[in-house]
Amino acid sequence: MSNSSAFIAPVDHGSASTGYMIINAALVFLMIPGIGFFYSGMSRSKNALSMIMITFLTCSIVTVQWVAFGFSLTFSETGSAVIGNCQFCGLINVDARSLPLTASQIPVSDWTWSARGWLRNLACLDTIAADKTPCQFGVLDFAGGGPVHVCSGFSGLAYSMILGRRRRMRSESFRPHNMTLVFLGTALLWFGWFGFNAGSALDATPRAAMAGLTTTIATASGALAWCLWDMIFSGQMSGLGFCSGAVAALVGITPGAGFVEPWAAIVIGALSGVLCNLGCRLKGLFGFDDALDAWGIHGVGGFFGSILTGIFAQKVITTLDGSSIQGGAIDGNWIQIAYQLASVVTIGSYSFIMTFLILLALDIIPGLHLRPTEADEAIGADITEMGEMAYELLPQNFNGDFNPKSEV
Repeated sequence: MSNSSAFIAPVDHGSASTGYMIINAALVFLMIPGIGFFYSGMSRSKNALSMIMITFLTCSIVTVQWVAFGFSLTFSETGSAVIGNCQFCGLINVDARSLPLTASQIPVSDWTWSARGWLRNLACLDTIAADKTPCQFGVLDFAGGGPVHVCSGFSGLAYSMILGRRRRMRSESFRPHNMTLVFLGTALLWFGWFGFNAGSALDATPRAAMAGLTTTIATASGALAWCLWDMIFSGQMSGLGFCSGAVAALVGITPGAGFVEPWAAIVIGALSGVLCNLGCRLKGLFGFDDALDAWGIHGVGGFFGSILTGIFAQKVITTLDGSSIQGGAIDGNWIQIAYQLASVVTIGSYSFIMTFLILLALDIIPGLHLRPTEADEAIGADITEMGEMAYELLPQNFNGDFNPKSEV
């Protein structure tokens, strides 16, 4: 279709699949407060409210961005192998199946998921020209290991390097201020991730059910693996470790949820928990301040989860909805590991470099400086940026001697 007046006729996938996608879109929305509570609990009390605010702001920005141009630059049918065009800007001529919102990173989403994306067609790059039919044999990424997690993780690494270390790190405690919020956020993320992964099947099929099953199996495995790893090295089993392991496994299973069998999900979840645990420890070794472990969990988890998908992906799983792939190493297709590695290295490098350059440019523009002043950092973002607080804290010397009625 070459003109904007053309209309894409919706494909009838049945009322069951339509309802399925609506429910999954709602589940994914639950991940917004989930990530807000998760990071709010991990941060200090003076920044707790601003962390929740940031996640809701991001949701609103991405919603408008996705409708305005994000979907079109990712999925336009007449775009190039690198990025789409404005064929569907404003969601013009698009049926309702595109409406469930996805926080897509452009152009890596186009590379990975567009029909002519070059990563999606790594095995046959000569077929991605406009006058040819792409083979669509390349990287396997069911729900966003590369475009979502590797991209955000390596962007977070660039951000932490630009900002530098927090002040007074050696003299003050930077432990999570509210583990209850961390557990609440983890619960919402785990619940919402069913929509994130199983919903990526796009239809109510047995493959969608398998994707949901592998998601929760991997999550349970990852949470246990992180806790056991901590027990080996520290002798303690922490709530933060359980929650971090669960999220790490959710990240790790994302690219392979609709490609692997349940037993493989146990392996992927456990390895994601251990590898992300090690990744989070690297910040102390190399001196960068990844305060909320965005790189340690999302970058490392997405990176190795994608490679593990290349090992454990099986043809038999994709036949559950009539699809066909060449499988991973377990099916004898060893080259798939190379495709997965090429994808995550490309996406990670691109995301890190572009984010680093963008932040350098923003930081020199008056009024857009990234680092708060020392005084503002000491007070906290809740007061300095929002003028509000998550908690009204009593002074440390308060002895409890007051009359509640006098406060009314």
